[in-house]
Amino acid sequence: MSDLTITEVSKKYNIKPDTIRYYERIGLLPKIPRKNNGNRYFNEGMQGWIEMIVCLRHSGVPVEKLIDYADMLRVGDETLQAREDLLKEQLKELEQKKKDLNRSINRLKHKISLYESGEIRENKSYFEEYKILDD
Repeated sequence: MSDLTITEVSKKYNIKPDTIRYYERIGLLPKIPRKNNGNRYFNEGMQGWIEMIVCLRHSGVPVEKLIDYADMLRVGDETLQAREDLLKEQLKELEQKKKDLNRSINRLKHKISLYESGEIRENKSYFEEYKILDD
């Protein structure tokens, strides 16, 4: 990997330069090296950080948790368990969101089927059937 400009990194990882600057400003990225003219450059190590951030963002990890993760990463191997725990907690949250989304999708499919079959005209209450208050 060669050193890349912020524009090149932006294109490579499909994120906006302003997002990269924001990540640096909030401490998610280590201090980005600069050339004599002041332009940022991204060596192999910095590109690795960007890859990690993009990967975890695409995995649904919020920026706040990413900051904690990055801080732990900087500390080193003594935080391995804490980093694993953070990722497991994120997975648990995503599994719950998946469950909630699947329930909502199934309810909408059912409601649409009522329209398609004409049963919607029967004016039934599906509040109890869907167990809305149990959610």
